[in-house]
Amino acid sequence: MKTTRTYNNVFDALMGMMENEAWMSHTTGGALPAINIIDNNTQYEIEFAVPGMTKEDFGIQVDANNNLIVSMEKSPKASTEKRYLRQGFRASAFRQSIVLPEDINRDEISARVENGILYIVLPKLIPEVVKPEIRTIGIA
Repeated sequence: MKTTRTYNNVFDALMGMMENEAWMSHTTGGALPAINIIDNNTQYEIEFAVPGMTKEDFGIQVDANNNLIVSMEKSPKASTEKRYLRQGFRASAFRQSIVLPEDINRDEISARVENGILYIVLPKLIPEVVKPEIRTIGIA
């Protein structure tokens, strides 16, 4: 039986996944890109090192179980004009699932690819500040 743990932030969640070998089942494909996860006051930022990729190469979803699923697939274009002596750029693909913390504003998640980095911004929910209501207490 698979147990579920509650994590306070993305870093704790990733550390928990790395300790648990079942995490590997959430990752498929070839070599995974290097990843940075940053926790700011108002948002989490996830950065994937993906040189040569464009936004069309990615799929990003948040599923019903609060998993961020990032997938990438790219095949180099075949060229009959070139005769490769060595070809290091090959078809590559990966799919990675990251369990999101509960304090994410799912409606405001954004992503962009810039200079070989896929940036995913996960804004945190802003907790509502409840002002105490002023009440006059009658004396009996």
